[in-house]
Amino acid sequence: MTKGHVLRNEDNHFRILRLLEANPQLPQRAISRELGISLGAVNYCLKALAQKGYLKVKNFHASDNKRQYAYILTPAGLAQKASLTKRFLHRKLEEFELLKAEIRALEQEQEQQPDPSRTAGDIYKEFEGS
Repeated sequence: MTKGHVLRNEDNHFRILRLLEANPQLPQRAISRELGISLGAVNYCLKALAQKGYLKVKNFHASDNKRQYAYILTPAGLAQKASLTKRFLHRKLEEFELLKAEIRALEQEQEQQPDPSRTAGDIYKEFEGS
């Protein structure tokens, strides 16, 4: 498994745990839409989180829709969410610093570029005059 794949899974787990903590009855399709990931990926992540003991899955016996579930974060799930939050925040702050440095470099590069409003004729005239 590549590092990018692991980080993507970790980010998906973090986002799902965060979303379900706020709304445990959220259907998988809504999670998928909210996070912009496939329904299959949501289902895969939910199963993995439940297998690791981070989520308890309960269906509503009183509901007309027997396929409706509630996803309850366990104490281990809350601890995992806190750990994932810390790593996610650290990674995003690093990305932010790299992005700021790239923007500064692009701004400096842009300042050193010739004036785009000058035509080839203007440059030629300047060249002839020197």
